[in-house]
Amino acid sequence: MSTLQQVKSGLSHAWDSVSHGWRELSDRAGDALTRFTPHHDPEKPEEPGDRLAARSARWGLLAAEVSEKRNSIEVALELPGMDADDFNIEVIDNTLVVSGEKRVSRDRGTGRFQVLERAYGRFQRAIPLPTEVDDSKATANYDRGVLTVTLPRTERAQRRRISVAGGR
Repeated sequence: MSTLQQVKSGLSHAWDSVSHGWRELSDRAGDALTRFTPHHDPEKPEEPGDRLAARSARWGLLAAEVSEKRNSIEVALELPGMDADDFNIEVIDNTLVVSGEKRVSRDRGTGRFQVLERAYGRFQRAIPLPTEVDDSKATANYDRGVLTVTLPRTERAQRRRISVAGGR
């Protein structure tokens, strides 16, 4: 095999690997890819982190896990770098919608960024729920960068065992 053929084969293998990785990411976490929109209010004076937020990534992964319990649905969503009061949570048409704004947390008076991959700004993530829930009894907890929302199933959506009467 010539050197040119080896290079072509190597490039083809590398492209296949990247393509496979992108398909797997898209299949497994495509819904987690979330757009962040830096917010600037012309009525307010510029804050120290506004310029950094404007230069930050526009997309980030907000990975979620949805688990079914006997009487509830639990959604855990990775949202590092925020405070508990930064979230707006609602249920719309059997979809949990979490929105908020991730702000730059510190002032960088000196130095220069070499890598700037974190996303800042407004975001919204919609997570389909597998069954009907009673959002009026929902609870939410934010701990160590994970937002956990527990949504009780509606009476109608709860599983029930039906006994069978036998006769001879």
